[in-house]
Amino acid sequence: MKISTLSIGDEVLLGEIVDTNAAHIAARLYDNGFKNRRHLCVGDSEPDIMEAVEELAGHNDFVIATGGLGPTVDDLTARAVARAVGRRLVLNEEALNHLRERYRLMGRELLQSAEKQALLPSKTTLIPNPSGTACGFIVPHKGCFLMFLPGVPAEMKRMLEDTVIPFILSRAKRTGFIGTRVMRVLGLGEPQIENLLKDLARPREGVDIAYCVSFPEVEVKLRGEGEDHARLDQLLDVVAEKARERLGAHLVAEGGETIDSVVAALFRRKGVTLSLAESCTGGMIAKRVTDLAGSSAYFLEGAVTYSNEAKVGRLGVPAELLAKEGAVSAVVAMAMARGVRTTTGSDIGLAVTGIAGPEGGTEEKPVGTVFLALATGGDCKAKKYHFNWSRDRIRTMTAFTALDWLRRHLMTLPDREVET
Repeated sequence: MKISTLSIGDEVLLGEIVDTNAAHIAARLYDNGFKNRRHLCVGDSEPDIMEAVEELAGHNDFVIATGGLGPTVDDLTARAVARAVGRRLVLNEEALNHLRERYRLMGRELLQSAEKQALLPSKTTLIPNPSGTACGFIVPHKGCFLMFLPGVPAEMKRMLEDTVIPFILSRAKRTGFIGTRVMRVLGLGEPQIENLLKDLARPREGVDIAYCVSFPEVEVKLRGEGEDHARLDQLLDVVAEKARERLGAHLVAEGGETIDSVVAALFRRKGVTLSLAESCTGGMIAKRVTDLAGSSAYFLEGAVTYSNEAKVGRLGVPAELLAKEGAVSAVVAMAMARGVRTTTGSDIGLAVTGIAGPEGGTEEKPVGTVFLALATGGDCKAKKYHFNWSRDRIRTMTAFTALDWLRRHLMTLPDREVET
């Protein structure tokens, strides 16, 4: 089964926006057992769109295209496709009725120029758009089903799930299965991970291992292909278990989980609370914690104490300690962690202080020097790191390292007893 994708739009071709649509479609196809064979990108040029349609239709069973279905003059997809497949461009009554209803719900007047979105090639199958104005459409050509979706990501994703993937599944002749296990690793580089896992690959049995850097993590993907679905799943499970053993505590998340969601689940399971004192990260850790719904059950407060005065006034760090050791030091990080824990009454207080750059470093404490500290009822510990990257990457790595500290600490705690 041959499937390819096509992105249409000058803004994508010229790099003005990142083409997340193509990546999402390829990933969802793979999740459903299909590989994206090829991807093309063309601008808002009718001849270029026609050429891409002709080329892809001649070598694929399905083509999924996004972009160029809007109301403006540069939205040329429908007209170009009609010319490419030799059909008339007609006013689709179903698409027009959809437009009218969407504008009514938005409380806006449907201008005549906007009705352009209902001009589609004749004899096409409409793809409903529950989230927007422009419907998609499916047209057969050269034995290939050409499927066109809007470029707005939220609309495209809904239409892909509701119509496109079910359409492909209902017509695809599947002779094999694809399986994937995804693992997120922190604290090890690609070469180190490959050295640990490379002998686990079983290419003769259809299982390979791929590595992809998603800073600051490395994604390890166990990929399998085979004709027996049950046997493939069993084989991937065996390889995944061996990979877990070798990666140990560096394995921070699996499947669709992230380090953020793993830490959140641990907080709920352990029944403890958290407060944060951040300096160089400027609230990045608190944002990651609170991005997840339900964090109010365990996250009490986050303090961004950027200046020395804030560290003294908000956290109770002794001024003489700051004068003697400097804000970027283990003892100050520990005083920050203890201070935020005491003032908020949380079970855990975590603090970060460092030099993110590009200025402020010294020979003794160069840019990238970071101290983390974690305080609990009976203990407080700190550790020094040096991250040799740009300012943004230093801050990101610090936030991930802090979350990993929380993850590892929480794993040592007993689960909360729930009354029954």
